[in-house]
Amino acid sequence: MFRGTLPRGFFVRARLIFFCAAGLLGGCSGGGAGEIRLSYSIFFPPSHLQTRTALEWASEIQGRTAGRVKITVYPGETLTKSTRIYDGVVNGVSDLGMSAFAYTRGRFPVLEGLDLPLGYPDGKTATLAANTVFDTYRPSELEDVEVMYLHAHGPGVLAGKKRLTGLSGLAGMKIRGTGLSGKIVSSLGAVPVSMGQGDTYEALQRGVVEATLCPIETLKGWRQAEVIDYVLSTKATGYTTTMYVVMNRDSWGALPDDIKAVFREVNLLWRQKQGQAWDTADDEAKELLRTLGKPILSLSAEEEKKFVDAVNPMLEEWAASLEGRGLPGNTVLADLRGMLKG
Repeated sequence: MFRGTLPRGFFVRARLIFFCAAGLLGGCSGGGAGEIRLSYSIFFPPSHLQTRTALEWASEIQGRTAGRVKITVYPGETLTKSTRIYDGVVNGVSDLGMSAFAYTRGRFPVLEGLDLPLGYPDGKTATLAANTVFDTYRPSELEDVEVMYLHAHGPGVLAGKKRLTGLSGLAGMKIRGTGLSGKIVSSLGAVPVSMGQGDTYEALQRGVVEATLCPIETLKGWRQAEVIDYVLSTKATGYTTTMYVVMNRDSWGALPDDIKAVFREVNLLWRQKQGQAWDTADDEAKELLRTLGKPILSLSAEEEKKFVDAVNPMLEEWAASLEGRGLPGNTVLADLRGMLKG
């Protein structure tokens, strides 16, 4: 952490000065007066629908500001790694960043609860729940950035080479799971192996893990359908992984009020668009699996209950752990359950 030795935003300003001097950012020195250039670090690969949706967000900001704001997107961890994107924004390595709360487990205690296996039906619902909880509680864990919006994928599935039909088949399996999804893996009797999506393809291919707990869209978006044979739908315990889009506080503070208003308007629209993008990506992945002849299996009602019973204790444990720290675990959990029942 550089805070305390160098001011926040130092690296953003230093990098822009270097790029201008080197002539690497066209228009940086010769652009119109008052032009604002921002960098945006994203861990999704360039071809991923979430990256494309983020590019549309950047384009919408540029259009609504008549070109006064130009955002350069750096996908595929080319600027900062998935686990460092948040700190990169705080410390000014990039102005903006998108990654998952789960990649820095323990740092976001309230918002980690969004990822619990509550039975999310789709990405739009998970995204609405995430933003509602953030708007309601405004947890202090995000006070060192300006939040643009949150978004979250549809229900996670189990994908691997082994045909699974019930809970007993998971015993002792090595399954990729990150953040709270790793705890889900443990609750189901398997062995969690933590890694980012960028490492999962090779891990599945080489047998480092036997399966992955993931949103179904990753099977297309991260090409993991190539290295699995079966998918088990576990919708009754559907978890999500919540993503953040945040801006450096100094970068936000330097924006004129009319530009801030544009960001706020577009952010509200993109909550919906990014949530819909998750569902579109899920549908595309299901079609790919059909094309490849890789079946999506369902649990019987009896096995679904076993899954639900296995993960329920972790919901109460999460709430109790927050309450012990003076945080609203019980009310957040009750709110989430209420939203999903409605």
